Amino acid sequence: MWLSNSSVGRKVVMSVTGIALVLFLTFHMAMNLVALVSAEGYNMVCEFLGANWYALVATVGLAALFVIHIIYAFWLTMQNRKARGTERYAVTERRKEVEWASQNMLVLGIIVIVGLGLHLVNFWSKMQLPELMHNMGMHADTLTLAYAANGVYHIENTFANPVFVVLYLIWLGALWFHLTHGFWSSMQTLGWNNKTWISRWQCISNIYSTIVVLCFALVVVVFFIKSLM
Repeated sequence: MWLSNSSVGRKVVMSVTGIALVLFLTFHMAMNLVALVSAEGYNMVCEFLGANWYALVATVGLAALFVIHIIYAFWLTMQNRKARGTERYAVTERRKEVEWASQNMLVLGIIVIVGLGLHLVNFWSKMQLPELMHNMGMHADTLTLAYAANGVYHIENTFANPVFVVLYLIWLGALWFHLTHGFWSSMQTLGWNNKTWISRWQCISNIYSTIVVLCFALVVVVFFIKSLM
């Protein structure tokens, strides 16, 4: 199959799954910002995105995209190291500002994966998972279920811990570097590879990545400051 047997096909898969994950990040960022404005509103969103069928379908789809993205990332990295060293994406021109990110996408990706694991433990396992277990007839105590939809409680509890605050900020820093290169590189793979459009996508990638990461970091910092009051 072209999407798996050819280098170009594998890069297309990486690009499409990456863009889909970027769209999810945008939604997740907007959802998190609600917690800064209204605890009740955020909890309503969490309840809506509980163990309902549409949320579960979206979760499975998101997990599939992430797994495919990771597999193809390692696949392409090994291929590129064998053929051209450590360069992962097919890039004809790079600005000096993204040189480091371009050459360290695998390391940045691993940090992002580890951070995601931490995030799943701190939030998904305490929110959607208990509801899912309950709906499947498995044991889930009443107190755990009561707190499952209380997303603000989990945010407050997590970011009251300075260790988690530091770990999340490191994770977000790695995510920023990963996005600044990955976004525009994906666009290049999909055809916007002339000098004019590459420069535009590089600018858009930097602006978008900065906004998204700063908004995520804002939630972390604000709730940490609140825990000190």
